[in-house]
Amino acid sequence: MPPRSTPTARQQRLGAELRKMREQAGMTAPEAAAELGTNRTGISNLEAGRFGISAERVRMLASIYRCVDQEYVEALVQMARERGAGWWEHYRGSIPSGALDVAELEHHACGIRSMQIMYIPGLLQTEDYAKAVLSTAVPPRSATEVRRRVSLRMRRRDVLDRETPPTCTFLIHEAATRMRFGGPDVARKQLEHVLEESERDNISVRVIPFVAGGFASGGSSVLYVEGPVARLDTVHLDVASGGTLLYAESQLACFRAILDAAEAISLSPSATRDFIRTVAKEL
Repeated sequence: MPPRSTPTARQQRLGAELRKMREQAGMTAPEAAAELGTNRTGISNLEAGRFGISAERVRMLASIYRCVDQEYVEALVQMARERGAGWWEHYRGSIPSGALDVAELEHHACGIRSMQIMYIPGLLQTEDYAKAVLSTAVPPRSATEVRRRVSLRMRRRDVLDRETPPTCTFLIHEAATRMRFGGPDVARKQLEHVLEESERDNISVRVIPFVAGGFASGGSSVLYVEGPVARLDTVHLDVASGGTLLYAESQLACFRAILDAAEAISLSPSATRDFIRTVAKEL
């Protein structure tokens, strides 16, 4: 099997989990290679996501490493079985891979928690609002690049329409509700769309009002994606230089606490809808 030239974030994550499993077992790469009947390079390539791995080999490695968490092992087995390219691969080469990583994360999400300070969350954005936001980049993006990015963002929303959609909690700071990207009309229609989406059974929208004061990580947006087991959760941080993925257990625990604290000071879903209606009327 030829090596992957550009393993996706999910493929790299599977490899990272296999490495973590090996290290927790106290085994070196050469020791694991000897047990598996390969060489150290083979183990390194698997753990870097450069080579695919079969479900049977995942189970074999779990047995070698004496991993007793069967739910976790089965989740890794399912990741190994994902052979086909995702819809986001259509955009590879024309859009930076970081944006595709987000689409891949959301596609496989069992749950999503998002905290946005200056923007409406991507999964709730209208096409006109997304175009206005994506047109503010420095250096300026070409019309073609903006169009491709808007197309990707709109396609990401399909995850909310699947038969079993993820449970989503969107924490939106008041600042984001008052930013007029695209002008008053676009901003008003965007808020009306948020209200419509908030009526879905699987979606909870909660505003963090100015009067709530300061809170942890208030200067950055956070996307917390829940996997089939807590050990496979992922945090995505969106910064000016690009996105960052975090999944160390201590990092996950930290951001769960950050989101819990932010949710505790946010308005209830019902009060949020009343608040957004008020802001929309002011536009």
